[in-house]
Amino acid sequence: MKVPQVDLSRTYQELEPEILAAVEELLRSQRMVLGPAVDRFEQSLAAWCGSLFAVGCGSGSDALVLALLAVGVKPGDEVVTTPFTFFATAGAVHRLGARPVFVDIDPRTFNINPALIEPALTDRTKVILPVHLYGQPADMDPILALAARRGLAVVEDAAQAIGARYHDRVAGTLGVVGCLSFYPSKNLGAAGDAGACLTDQESLVDLLRSLRVHGTEPGQPYLHRHVGFNSRLDALQAVILGVKMKRLSAWNETRRRLAQYYTERLGYISEVQAPHLADRCEHVFHQYVIRAQRRDELMKYLGEQGVEARVFYPRPLHLQECFASLAHKEGDFPEAERASREVLALPIFPGLTSEEQDHVVRNIWDFYAAAKSRVSVGGKAVSGKGAGRSVRGKKGQEPSLKGS
Repeated sequence: MKVPQVDLSRTYQELEPEILAAVEELLRSQRMVLGPAVDRFEQSLAAWCGSLFAVGCGSGSDALVLALLAVGVKPGDEVVTTPFTFFATAGAVHRLGARPVFVDIDPRTFNINPALIEPALTDRTKVILPVHLYGQPADMDPILALAARRGLAVVEDAAQAIGARYHDRVAGTLGVVGCLSFYPSKNLGAAGDAGACLTDQESLVDLLRSLRVHGTEPGQPYLHRHVGFNSRLDALQAVILGVKMKRLSAWNETRRRLAQYYTERLGYISEVQAPHLADRCEHVFHQYVIRAQRRDELMKYLGEQGVEARVFYPRPLHLQECFASLAHKEGDFPEAERASREVLALPIFPGLTSEEQDHVVRNIWDFYAAAKSRVSVGGKAVSGKGAGRSVRGKKGQEPSLKGS
């Protein structure tokens, strides 16, 4: 059996007639750059997320750059963020001539540790940039309180967390700007690159809209108040996202259900640590990421059994060659480094079947069982096939699988 990390075709098949009809209507209109289709999507997105405004742009990476520009980040400024995230988070900071200042993560959630932020602040700090990694919100209350006390802006990287909730508030709507990605494999994915910024501040929404079109103003296409760049959300992407957004709540709920099943079955394996769910938070499981002993061996074994598991991310940002000028060394952020050695993302997506999920679980059981030649079960020594399996449930029984 082959189990992909993600298979986008499964959800597309059910939506194909509606998507093709929406695209055909757009093509007939030939309003392809910004225009009514983008306006409608931005209004729907803002309402869905509980934000006053949404500004569509070319990608999640561009959303970060636009947000940092809009809050005034300049060369020489510092932006405090996490070293354990996708490259775009720190890349956006560097692109503006600012300096990313890294803070280690909370080992339970993989998100930035709020208790470590204040010692990293200097008089050059302009922004705190938390990431809601894998779809779990960062611990925002202490971050927001610190930022208010020190007069700093909070920009959220919610690229993996659309619909996630922190204390009944939606990720991406807690700071001054929240950044979303609609890369195809995201929980809400376009047919290519696309992104958006969320904000409640009218002055910022006007600036974001200007910056995405080279710093021009509405009705004045060749007069430039700011130096922006070209990052418009394609109308084609807007209509596709508009169709998909109607299913997003259901898709996120499916991801939570799949995650719960994994957690219940993998909880019997002592060598595996399932994702921690923070109190009063709602994870949307863009990725289902375990910590695993002998991670690389497990990933290789799963691949041999047809299971595509991936590492997000194998090297933290402070150890990337392109950031050598920051003069970090191994050991500077030990939790981020430990996570990079242990994390493994298992297949999770709407359309993942019971049989496929059981195949993943069985092979994780079998991998760790094979590492042991003998084990005492119920007071008796057992050897041979299945010996050493560390997944015994109550009364020595293996937990049931859906496909069994």
